[in-house]
Amino acid sequence: MAGSAGRKAIRVVVVVLGAVLILAVGVYGPATLVGPLPTAEASTVDPSAEVAPAGLPTMPTEGASAVIGADSTAPLAAAGLTEAVPLGGTVKVITALVVLDAKPLAAGDQGPAITISREDYDGFLGYITESSRAVPMITGEQWSQRDVLTAMLLGSSNAHSDVLARWAFGSIDGYLAAAQSWLTEKGLSSVQLVDATGLDEGDVGTASDLARISALAFADPAIAELMALPDATVSGNRRVQNLAVHAADLGMRGLSLSYTDQAGLCFLFALDVTPADGDQVTLYGAFLREPDWDTLDADLEALSTSATATLTKTAIVTKGQTFAVYTTPWGETAHAVAMGTESRMLWTTAPLTYTVDVQPLTSGSAGQQVGTVSVDTPDGTITVLLQLDARLAEPGPLWRLTHPIPMISTFLDSRFS
Repeated sequence: MAGSAGRKAIRVVVVVLGAVLILAVGVYGPATLVGPLPTAEASTVDPSAEVAPAGLPTMPTEGASAVIGADSTAPLAAAGLTEAVPLGGTVKVITALVVLDAKPLAAGDQGPAITISREDYDGFLGYITESSRAVPMITGEQWSQRDVLTAMLLGSSNAHSDVLARWAFGSIDGYLAAAQSWLTEKGLSSVQLVDATGLDEGDVGTASDLARISALAFADPAIAELMALPDATVSGNRRVQNLAVHAADLGMRGLSLSYTDQAGLCFLFALDVTPADGDQVTLYGAFLREPDWDTLDADLEALSTSATATLTKTAIVTKGQTFAVYTTPWGETAHAVAMGTESRMLWTTAPLTYTVDVQPLTSGSAGQQVGTVSVDTPDGTITVLLQLDARLAEPGPLWRLTHPIPMISTFLDSRFS
């Protein structure tokens, strides 16, 4: 009897061990041969040290100044006061942009006829009495929209700023409401207006926002066409000189040149620069609160000369450039590389900041899109797509079977995460 009981006990142990072995094989096989693979390690590459700082142009030491690129929202260079300051006659450029947004005018077109009202004429007389700029007008005259713009922008006529604002929006208050909406839409948060002319000290804004105003104005075909004229003839055969023309020999194209006691000298402009290592680039600037003409001229010359010397064509991202390296636990390697090339004409004083965002992978094919690289530059953020430069292959059965720890861990994570 004792021998029979012993044999039964051994049999039970053998059955249990067999069952455990069968279960283990039943779990281990699927977990390793067909289970999920561990992800590859993605190590990023920072190329910021490869872009050498080139320095900044010489900017004014007084007042408030900024220079911006055509498509950027942040200044490429800025100096002086950063807070909002009185804007003087530069406000007329804002008036033109707001009105043209509501009442577009194609280059070369005259636009609708505007009748000079008694209110308009009385305003003209008031400006003349105050010795403020105003191109002559008479009640009942017919002026085209283009002629009113010409008198306002080329002749810096305060009276015509009011005429245009009333015509487009019914009243100065109606214009101010529309201007506030337009400024908000464009993200020009520093600009606050209380009239259409800039004569009030409550018309304020930062140099950075006014540099953006310059870029927006020169991008409008009607304004760009007018500002290229040295003079023009308007209603009543009146000749209007372009008072914004200044420092043309330095590559400056004036947009607004004005003086008031509270704002000082204010100059909005475009600057055409041809650096040694690139094609011509147009920059847009605002010099506000310049103390006198000699200082303004010296500051403009310093900017023009130094801009040519320091502005460089910078390769931000090059097609095929590596920004991340994928390495699998089984020894496969592939690179996340840029799908295109991006370069900019920039002033840089510090290394650029690169942000790499790549997706987790276990395998992938050559050319597969895997993420992005974003670069913050003085001209705005640049984003380029990344792709694999080679196949990232899966392991064979042998590696799966001989690496139980990563395979089982991944299998369990997939079930319980």
